[in-house]
Amino acid sequence: MASLIPRFEPMTMQETSRSRPTRHGEDHRITRTGWLRAAVLGANDGILSTASLILGVAAASSTPGAIFIAGVSGTVAGAMAMAAGEYVSVSSQSDTEKADLARERRELFDNADQELDELARIYAARGVDLDLARQVARQLMARDGLTAHARDELGISESTDAHPVQAALTSACAFSIGAAMPLIIAYAAPADSLAPFVSAASLAFLALLGAVGAWIGGASMTRGALRVIFWGAIAMALTSGIGKFFGSIV
Repeated sequence: MASLIPRFEPMTMQETSRSRPTRHGEDHRITRTGWLRAAVLGANDGILSTASLILGVAAASSTPGAIFIAGVSGTVAGAMAMAAGEYVSVSSQSDTEKADLARERRELFDNADQELDELARIYAARGVDLDLARQVARQLMARDGLTAHARDELGISESTDAHPVQAALTSACAFSIGAAMPLIIAYAAPADSLAPFVSAASLAFLALLGAVGAWIGGASMTRGALRVIFWGAIAMALTSGIGKFFGSIV
């Protein structure tokens, strides 16, 4: 009976060079964290804050026109706040990274041998033999010591470095898109059923967003949808209750 295990004949050097891929083709999800975080946060905030604002104003017995104007105003203000907040936050991260890189650059210039030992100890702590770790550190520093220290000592790489403008624009656009959903429902829903329509539609949008965000990030879609529904329902219920309370006494 023939063996079921396939046999592999050794390849010649020419065949090996043809079969070897020219570049690393794996698509890791960590490379998406920058724009994914900003997009999911922006869209989630757009849906939730706009829907909550609409429900709060509607609970105070305002007219449909006033409710819609409040929603539009909240959308514009929220989008600008998200953009400004993301830009300031990520800029602070970028400034910190630049300061650390500048310090590392000076240390490489002033104490190259000490920095080589430091890099070797990092690799040795991860399980590499110390002599081999020193060889690896020496070769990496000969090629680009700053990049090696940035990646292995500081944890800064191309996939995780800060991009303030990208984060700001992504958050603002995502917020506006998310806010447009409850706004459209508020505009199209009957005046006497506005709150139930906006609540149900917004929770559905939040569930979809949570599931999609989890899917892109490689996590459980069910868990992603449930956690955003949970917090969204609490936020809308509280806002609606506050609007109803103050609407009855003002």
